[in-house]
Order: sequence, then C-alpha cells, then structure tokens
Amino acid sequence: MRQPDRIVRLNTVLARSRLSRSTIYRKIAEGTFPAQLKISTNGAGWRESDINRWVADPVR
Repeated sequence: MRQPDRIVRLNTVLARSRLSRSTIYRKIAEGTFPAQLKISTNGAGWRESDINRWVADPVR
C-alpha cells in the first residue's frame, strides 16, 4: 500500500529548494514552482512529492 503524501511547511520548502521566500512566491505566480495547499484557516503547505519532484528537476 502506498503511503499518503506528507504536507510540508514553508521552512522545509526553503531548506530543500534553497530559494528565498520571495523567490518561491514569485515562481508560484509565474507557474514555475508548485502551488501551496490550504490546510487550515491560517495555514498552508506543499505536497512533499511536488517539492521533491521540483528539486530533482527545477527547469521542468
């Protein structure tokens, strides 16, 4: 059975992508970085698999 995808928060995304916060949000707006998921009223995160896929091939 496949494990469910984890949701990672901004600090984890910053560490894995080695991008700044402003660069991440600019790339989201451009469509070149995975978009966030709303996980609560004031919280958001990213699917870990999306971030791993982007880190493996950031140009794609």
